[in-house]
Amino acid sequence: MHLSFKVGVDVLSFPGAILLLLCTYRESKCSDTDREINGSLYAPLNGESNKDDSVSRVTLFVKAGFFSRISFWWLNSLMKSGKEKTLQDEDVPMLREEDRAESCYSMFLEQLNKQNQKDPSSQPSVLKTMVLCHSREILISGFFALLKVLAMSSGPMLLNSFILVAEGYESFKYEGFVLAIALFVIKIIESLSQRQWYFRSRLIGLKVRSLLTAAVYKKQLRLSNSARLTHSSGEIMNYVTVDAYRIGEFPFWFHQTWTTSFQLCISLVILFRAVGLATIASLVVIVITVLCNTPVAKLQHKFQSKLMVAQDARLKATSEALVNMKVLKLYAWETSFKNSIEGLRNEELKWLSAVQLRKAYNAFLFWSSPVLVSAVTFGACYFLNVPLHANNVFTFVATLRLVQEPIRSIPDVIGVVIQEKVAFTRILKFLEAPELQSESVRNRYSDGNRRGSISIKSAEFSWEDSNVSKSTLRNINLEVSPGQKVAICGEVGSGKSSLLAAILREVPNTHGKIDVYGKFAYVSQTTWIQTGSIRDNILFGSPMDAQKYQKTLQRSSLEKDLELLPHGDLTEIGERGVNLSGGQKQRIQLARALYQDADIYLLDDPFSVVDAHTATNLFNEYIMEGLAEKTVLLVTHQVDFLPAFDFVLLMSDGEILQAATYHDLLTSCKDFQDLVNAHRETAGSEGLMDVTSSERHSSSAKEIRKIHVEKEKEFEAPKGDQLIKQEEREIGDHGLKPYLQYLNQNKGYAYFLIASLFHLIFVIGQILQNSWMAANVDNPKVSTLRLILVYLLIGVTSAVFLFMRSLLTVALGLQSSKSLFLQLLNSLFRAPMLFYDSTPLGRILSRVSSDLSIVDLDVPFGLLFAVAATTTCYASLTVLAVVTWQVLFVSIPMIYFALRLQRYYFATAKELMRMNGITKSFIANHLAESVAGAVTIRAFEEEDRFFVKNLDLIDINAAPFFHSFAANEWLIQRLETVSAVVLASAALCMVVLPTGTFSSGEITSTTVFRMSL
Repeated sequence: MHLSFKVGVDVLSFPGAILLLLCTYRESKCSDTDREINGSLYAPLNGESNKDDSVSRVTLFVKAGFFSRISFWWLNSLMKSGKEKTLQDEDVPMLREEDRAESCYSMFLEQLNKQNQKDPSSQPSVLKTMVLCHSREILISGFFALLKVLAMSSGPMLLNSFILVAEGYESFKYEGFVLAIALFVIKIIESLSQRQWYFRSRLIGLKVRSLLTAAVYKKQLRLSNSARLTHSSGEIMNYVTVDAYRIGEFPFWFHQTWTTSFQLCISLVILFRAVGLATIASLVVIVITVLCNTPVAKLQHKFQSKLMVAQDARLKATSEALVNMKVLKLYAWETSFKNSIEGLRNEELKWLSAVQLRKAYNAFLFWSSPVLVSAVTFGACYFLNVPLHANNVFTFVATLRLVQEPIRSIPDVIGVVIQEKVAFTRILKFLEAPELQSESVRNRYSDGNRRGSISIKSAEFSWEDSNVSKSTLRNINLEVSPGQKVAICGEVGSGKSSLLAAILREVPNTHGKIDVYGKFAYVSQTTWIQTGSIRDNILFGSPMDAQKYQKTLQRSSLEKDLELLPHGDLTEIGERGVNLSGGQKQRIQLARALYQDADIYLLDDPFSVVDAHTATNLFNEYIMEGLAEKTVLLVTHQVDFLPAFDFVLLMSDGEILQAATYHDLLTSCKDFQDLVNAHRETAGSEGLMDVTSSERHSSSAKEIRKIHVEKEKEFEAPKGDQLIKQEEREIGDHGLKPYLQYLNQNKGYAYFLIASLFHLIFVIGQILQNSWMAANVDNPKVSTLRLILVYLLIGVTSAVFLFMRSLLTVALGLQSSKSLFLQLLNSLFRAPMLFYDSTPLGRILSRVSSDLSIVDLDVPFGLLFAVAATTTCYASLTVLAVVTWQVLFVSIPMIYFALRLQRYYFATAKELMRMNGITKSFIANHLAESVAGAVTIRAFEEEDRFFVKNLDLIDINAAPFFHSFAANEWLIQRLETVSAVVLASAALCMVVLPTGTFSSGEITSTTVFRMSL
């Protein structure tokens, strides 16, 4: 008796001492660090910034001391704001500097470089590098995980002492009071440590997700053309919206992989003290359970891989349909494409059902294992003649109930590990994909006399990396001097666009040499327009120069168009310029190129989508005047412009047939004559343009129309609605409406209610098991065999209902997912074009990728987990009320307080989660645009600006997510404090009431349920 109490107190004091030591260390560290906050990364996208405002808006977590962090007190101000008003974007503080995407990615690159320096001959491990980046945080969260296990393991030891006190065996006068207080303290320490463990693990996951998102974005900007054939835009979107998010969840589960084993070892020691050699039976059942799961885990990995492949295929088809929705509607192809996507979804559902069924099997296996372990162990006690009494039986039961949570989390851990492995393998394969040639940096800062020149000598180029036998361009020799105008013509497929791409270094150089001097401006044949204003598209990151800007508009023939638009140059352009004509989009591209004031202009048939009059005007104003001093390579089919060029390249089958002036080619080259005659016949009666080379050289003498430039205030945005709408955000508490809509799909209510009923029966079975054991363990009229057989019968019956609950949960998820996707798909294909014109593609793709993945995999089991937690909580309170009704005086006010606390929490948490969902689509939209315009971004050397914007968007999304999971821990910690108060109150009731009021079985069984609150 003395030894048992001493061991319990010793174990209790150990985690407390460690906690105090950590407190002293962390408090001193916090005072020296986290004082300087760099808010530069959070500058607005328009380039304006306010450093003082950035610093003041950084999360209070950065300045919080140890006790503020351990209790989440630093979050109180945000929770209060959320209760008083609806949170807006500006109300959510920014992340600490070390938690931002830029810092995470920089640290990742630094560690990669260190790995390369240590062993240059081998490829550094990305996983190892990420672990090294967050090793300190992993160790700290691991310490709290260890502290939680130690605190949790102290419970059964204290329970054993409590049983002895209840039976009248006190070591000293007030031992019962000391034990009641000790139970309260140990629950508080357990709660504090677990909350820090979870919070810090999720913070690590947030940082891992940020750096992977940044790495994928950076990679897609450098991806080679052959790699783009194996990694479609839909797959790249999946890497960011699904895979990176899945990997970000892994740190939360990481410590579960070893704490479960450690806790099982401690529990086996406690069990051995309680039931002796019968513990071996417990160990055997646990080992058999794990072995039974091994083949299932292998199948789960296979099915998860198949599921991700099916998701990629479905998302790729969906993305293609959304991008080309106007064509589908014009040709009435919606039904055909919708059926095709439904077929891909059915294939995905096949693998989803396989994954979820194995998950249900795992859940049943590990949820039922405590029931089987206890029954087998008691059977072993019977055969080994180990006496069963209240103290050893309920010490065993309490220990088993404490470890059943980590045991039941094993299937979740296995599922997460498998998902992370599949996701990580996919992202790693993408990050290791071939990149564009590293020597593609042009010689911008060479001799000034050569700026604007191009030199290609005996070069060959191939879209298929280093495949000389299939060269796209062969025997290319080209010398272009600064300021020269070169026209490139030829039949369709002759290699004109490929030549421009080769100069941009988009096509790998397999032979020969190419030198380019100067800065590029590139206008692609397929227009690429960003979502945003016309002005933003023209400036393209450059500072505003009013006079230069106005000249650019004039040269690009955009002035009249802007007068007709409702907001002028501040009119918001829909995604891919959907609210502009083809000619307007092309002229905006031309204006973007002209405004950059580059040295070399590569124009890929820019006049093909404009009428003849506009083309003539653009040629005179833009090419001959605006680019008079620039080097120009123009791909064109309009032969009327060719006499004005210094020389013309005639291409055929990937080779330059001849390079000469227009008149020389016309007299000496039969192929060129045929080409000119063919185009003139096509042109019909359209008059020829009278432009000569001499006129080009005298064009600088033409009088340029004067432009009156108003003050900068003229460039203020007019008021009114724009085409692109901000994503709508639900405001306020909508209660259970979303869940009811989810359950209203394909008999969802029936599945859910029956599954909930079966889980309730399972919980009642657990109560009956303990009640039977408590009432009869010391009853001489009930034999040990009968005691165990009834206990086993109740356990097996409850396990059957548990298995049926798991199957119904899978059925609920599959039917609801199928129905919701069909509704979503029908809505997308029936939506008018105005919806697609005003909704960015990334926003829609976010719904059909990451959001749908959550609905498929997480929602059904999440709903049942909520039911299970609620049922267990109220069942425990009911048992307490039945045995010790006096505790109702404490539990009822505590329940009321807990409900009020949850309402206080929901006001803030819901807005944070909504912000997180909305800002997630910003990342997806920016990624989709960048993938489509990667060539243009590289040509203008704007990779860094786009990457910085991507980092900004990652942080904008991460801020509400960070405060969302912090708020979750804030709530749980306070609820667990409430449950600790109820636990201590019930314990004190049993101590204060006269001895004999309760039997030892009642005391121990209720204490077991109290400890599971």
